[in-house]
Amino acid sequence: MSTKARILEVAAALVAESPDGDVSTRAVCDAAGVGAPALYRHFGDKEGLLSAVVDHGWDRYLATKRHRTPGTDPVQDLRDGWDTHTEFALQNPNLYRLMNSPAMRTPPAAAQESHQILTSDLQRAAEQGKLRLAPELAAQMIMSANVGVALMLVSRPATFTDGTVSRRVRDAVHAAVFTPDVMDSRTASGSRTASGSRTASGPDAEGARVPATAARLNALLRQTTPPTLTPAETTLLTEWLNRLSNE
Repeated sequence: MSTKARILEVAAALVAESPDGDVSTRAVCDAAGVGAPALYRHFGDKEGLLSAVVDHGWDRYLATKRHRTPGTDPVQDLRDGWDTHTEFALQNPNLYRLMNSPAMRTPPAAAQESHQILTSDLQRAAEQGKLRLAPELAAQMIMSANVGVALMLVSRPATFTDGTVSRRVRDAVHAAVFTPDVMDSRTASGSRTASGSRTASGPDAEGARVPATAARLNALLRQTTPPTLTPAETTLLTEWLNRLSNE
């Protein structure tokens, strides 16, 4: 193992074991058996070292997502993705707080990759007519809620003691971004159709129809640009569909 890798592993272990999630460069050097010049040569300063620990943490987190095979139901993939996110936070509380610390000057590229994976799953949901918002807006809502509830669980465990809170927040946010028929099929509500599937009815379902249709059309158009439209017309159509889907 290289000196740099040893320093990084030791720093990550000390962060995990620290009562407050903080470590000193002296403690890292002592545990790694290196002098301060070696640490500064590889990482620049303490912030550089912690940034490397954050990158290491994101790589561990994304290992659960990068090589997975998407299922046929993107909604279930998104539910599972929320749960694995929360589970990672609970298993790595200090690292998770560091990964989402506002004190980090430069957000890691892996954080954007995580957001793109989420948006891709939502894009698949939109293509199937299951999304009532544009994928980009839905991704912002889901990510902010998931990170928020996970941070509360690891930062204030004495207050957030209900083990179902993450699932409840997940379902509440999903109810806001998915079409009513999707949520009805998962809560065993709605009425049976002749084919045996569940369908939603009422004002909420009617109100979601236009946004969901706009989101689906927008997602499908991204796969194949209509040859009859100019680039300017395509841009304008995308803007209109985004506005309709996010209304």
